[in-house]
Amino acid sequence: MTVGVAVIGLGFMGMTHARAYRDAGPRCRLRAAYDTDPSRLSGDGAGSRGGNLPQGQDREDPLASVAVFDSLSALLADPGVDAVSICTPTDTHAAIASAALEAGKHVLVEKPVSLDRGEIHALEAAATRAGRVCMPAMCMRFWPEWAWLRDRIADGELGEIRSLSFERLGPMPDWGVGFYADSARSGGALHDLHIHDTDFICALLGPPASVLSSGDINRLTTMYRYDTGPGHVVAGGGWMRGGPGFTMRYTAEFEHATAVFDLAADPPLVVFRAGEREAVQPPGAPATGYDGEIGAFLHAVENGEDPPVTLADAGVTLAVLEAEARSLHSGEIETV
Repeated sequence: MTVGVAVIGLGFMGMTHARAYRDAGPRCRLRAAYDTDPSRLSGDGAGSRGGNLPQGQDREDPLASVAVFDSLSALLADPGVDAVSICTPTDTHAAIASAALEAGKHVLVEKPVSLDRGEIHALEAAATRAGRVCMPAMCMRFWPEWAWLRDRIADGELGEIRSLSFERLGPMPDWGVGFYADSARSGGALHDLHIHDTDFICALLGPPASVLSSGDINRLTTMYRYDTGPGHVVAGGGWMRGGPGFTMRYTAEFEHATAVFDLAADPPLVVFRAGEREAVQPPGAPATGYDGEIGAFLHAVENGEDPPVTLADAGVTLAVLEAEARSLHSGEIETV
């Protein structure tokens, strides 16, 4: 089947989704787009802004030959649209996703799905009633070197994991400063940036028993405490004022080796063991995590399967982030 898709919200992330659908080949067709800003519907402007991570920007307009709508309800009524990507501000996600599910569309919704666990649970129920996929867009789960880390922890090839450390720093996004600066709407860097590492840690190890965080919602470090498993799990990150630009790193210490990933390094992923240094290129990986994310969503739609990232996962990650926020306020260890 060829899945007809539409992108709702054409900021930098919406254009990223549009390119990934375009590059997914004949399995899907980008049929429609919607944004409240008419100037974005040509593909100009939004595509010129970059994000933190590589996402295949090019000069070709991914919206060429795509129907553009000035009404969300009209787009959702289009029978040629089977699935939508929701790339709008966080506080609009739940309402748009609910409307799309009610219209019989499958949904890929950008992170964070919501700052309210009740809204996430309601969406989960709506997706079940509609018999449609509703998948949170957590691109790091599909980033090649991060998927490699997940697989090494699962298969034990390097021995048991002893320590995990993540770092993610960047400037406040400049494609929606008014939104991102309003922490009541965006949740600050805790929910915009740090969420990736919290979600990935939960995907690797399950939710922690408790957390201890220091800093504030725009710049923090968290220790994740487990009753069993690695004794050292930490993630730090946030929005910097100035600085060298976006950085993303992890160090994973196993029994028999240490793996170091640095987005800015060449090569980005290196494994050190027995005094030797080995560059690693994950085999058969998608070009970026965005491509892998879109591919996984389409696979779930095509095969009527549960997606690899679920709304239940989004609820778990949000519960951990809530505990981190409490710890930032109290200065104490907080139970998840």
